[in-house]
Amino acid sequence: MRRLFDPVMTDVLLATALTGLTATSLVTMSDGPPHWQASTLAFLSVAPVALRQWAPVGTLTVIISALVLYGLCGFGAWPNSGLGLVIGQFTVAMLRSRRIAAVTFVATLLTLVVAYHTYPVRLTIPELLQYALVMVIAWTVGDSTRRWALRAERAATKTAEAVVEERVRIAREMHDIVTHHMSVISLQAGVAEYVLDSDPATARTAISTVGAAGREALSEMRRLLDVLRIDHGAESFRPQPGLGDLDDLVARTRSAGLAVDVHVTGRVRALAAGPDLCAYRVVQESLTNVLQHAGPATARVDVDYGDLTLTVRITDDGTKTHDPPPSPDSHGIRGMRERAALYGGVLTAGRHVGGGFRVLLRLPIEEIPS
Repeated sequence: MRRLFDPVMTDVLLATALTGLTATSLVTMSDGPPHWQASTLAFLSVAPVALRQWAPVGTLTVIISALVLYGLCGFGAWPNSGLGLVIGQFTVAMLRSRRIAAVTFVATLLTLVVAYHTYPVRLTIPELLQYALVMVIAWTVGDSTRRWALRAERAATKTAEAVVEERVRIAREMHDIVTHHMSVISLQAGVAEYVLDSDPATARTAISTVGAAGREALSEMRRLLDVLRIDHGAESFRPQPGLGDLDDLVARTRSAGLAVDVHVTGRVRALAAGPDLCAYRVVQESLTNVLQHAGPATARVDVDYGDLTLTVRITDDGTKTHDPPPSPDSHGIRGMRERAALYGGVLTAGRHVGGGFRVLLRLPIEEIPS
C-alpha cells in the first residue's frame, strides 16, 4: 500500500511553511525592512527542519546556533517563538539514543538561558519554565515515539516468525502424511508385481490401493503447496538473511537509537545458509537485548572469518544487566544457544570485565564453492 505522504516531502513542505511564517513575523515585528543578518538567522532557525530525518543532530545544532546568535546580536524576540527548536528536539529524541537526546536537551536549556538574558522584554521565571516544559514535552513525546516504533518492529518480527514456524510445522506434518502414502504405494506396487500372474484379484486390489494412496498423497501435496504459497507480499519471497545483510540490520538498530560499531576480519566469503542465518540471528537478538535491557549504551559487533571457525562477538558498555529469563518460544539467550548447538557451535553470554555484556558465538564453517 502506498503512503499518502512522503516523509521527506512532508518535512520540506513543513520547513517551507515555517520559513514563510518567519518572514511574515519579521516584517510585522520590525518598523522597517528587517536586517539581513536577522533574516538569515531567523530562516536558519526553521529551514533546517527539511533535513531533520537525514541529520537530526545536525539540524538541531544549526537551529540552536541560529537562535543563540539571534539573541546575542540583540535582534529581539525569537521568530515563531522557537518552534524550530521544539521540532528539532522532538526529532533527536525520536531518532537518536537517550544519551544524545539528553546532550541536546541541555543545549536547548542553555539556549533558553541566552534568551532569558537577551530578550528585549525580560522573560519572567514562569515564562522561562513554560519554555522549558515545552522542551521536556518534546523530548518525552519523541522518546516515547522511538520506543513505540521499536516495540512495534519487534512485535511484527515475532508475528512473522510465528507465521513461518507454524507453516514449517504444518509442512512437517504433511510431509509425514505424504511419506506414509508413498510407503503404502511402494509396498502395494511390489505386491501387485509379485502376484500379477498368480493372483490377479489380489493384484487388482493392490493396484486399487496404490491409486487411492496416490490420490490422497497428491491431495496432501496440494495442501502443502497452498501452505507454502501463502502470500504476504514481496517479503514472502525474500531469502533468509545472513551476514551479508548485517549492514541493513545495524542501520535499523542505529535508527532505533543504539550506537553500533561493526568490525569484520578474516577472509569474508559465502557460508552455508544454516550457519549464516544462525550468526545473523544471534547478532539481531543481541542488539535487540542491548536496546531493551542495557540502558544507555553503545554496542560493538566483531565478526571474524577464520579458516574453520566463524567467531561473532557482540559487546556493549551498558550498566544494566540484560540476561532475560529464557522464554518458551525459543527467543532470548536460550534460543541463541540452541540455534548455535544445532550447527555444532557454542554460544556464551554474560557480563564481561570492565562492565557491560558480551555474547560470543563460535561456529564451525565450511566454504561454499562459488
